[in-house]
Amino acid sequence: MKAYLVDGTYELFRHYFALPGHLNAAGEEVAATRGVLRSMLSLLGEGATHVAVATDHVVESFRNELWEDYKDSSGIAEDLLSQFELLEDSLRAMGLVVWPMTEYEADDALAAGAAMAVADEQVEQVLICTPDKDLAQCVVGRRIVQVDRRKRLVTHEGGVVKKFGVPPASIPDYLALVGDAADGFPGIPGFGAKTAATVLARYSHIEDIPLRGNDWDVSVRGAGRLAATLAEQMDRALLFRRLATLDGNAPVSARVEELEWSGPVAGFGDVCARLDDKGLRERVEELAEGRRREMGGP
Repeated sequence: MKAYLVDGTYELFRHYFALPGHLNAAGEEVAATRGVLRSMLSLLGEGATHVAVATDHVVESFRNELWEDYKDSSGIAEDLLSQFELLEDSLRAMGLVVWPMTEYEADDALAAGAAMAVADEQVEQVLICTPDKDLAQCVVGRRIVQVDRRKRLVTHEGGVVKKFGVPPASIPDYLALVGDAADGFPGIPGFGAKTAATVLARYSHIEDIPLRGNDWDVSVRGAGRLAATLAEQMDRALLFRRLATLDGNAPVSARVEELEWSGPVAGFGDVCARLDDKGLRERVEELAEGRRREMGGP
């Protein structure tokens, strides 16, 4: 079997900005949620059997306590924030497993879920469905891969190295040095993508980089200045790496078997009515019926 782990927050944002708005009869904005459910229907229609969707129930996490400028909900449109809980309720009604995060982030749940799934010998491959660069740290060979469903791009371990210049294990160090504007931390001055990749390809982790430029066994312009800057900002670099490192302790399902989709649950019709999408209900129920027939059920 293959386990599909989906970044629900990314999907919600993607559909919010890609689709025209749609108000239901109660005046609620529902277009993005409806778009995500249609996307999940497409995934199931392509043959996915074991699926979990990780979501940020709230935007804030433990990382906001570590770095005051870490991303939060400020600046997010209210008609997008209002769909966070709606999305979770709708996905559950569709019969999908949802991992809603409060203290942790959806990315942490994806990392924890990937570790849980890959430990099961029955799992042929774990597909983490998000283009978020943070998740590149979870890629293992061709068994745990990252999938950009919009671009239909699958990235295995060799692809991570090709894209970033470092292996998955060094991605948190890479992000710490380069910075991540989306998450709200700036990186270390002077370390662009090329320089960080060159240095980490040799030393792997921040604490292993010599703090004297003359000791660097790589050719980098301004090595002395960069080494001095890193020495001065080592504590900050390690903090940024902590921010970029996904936490595998996030609460997720205990077994892959729990992720198997068997169709919508009671109340899905009410959800589709709220989403003003009668066609969605018909298509999901039709797919579920087809699955039951394939399995020899009534």
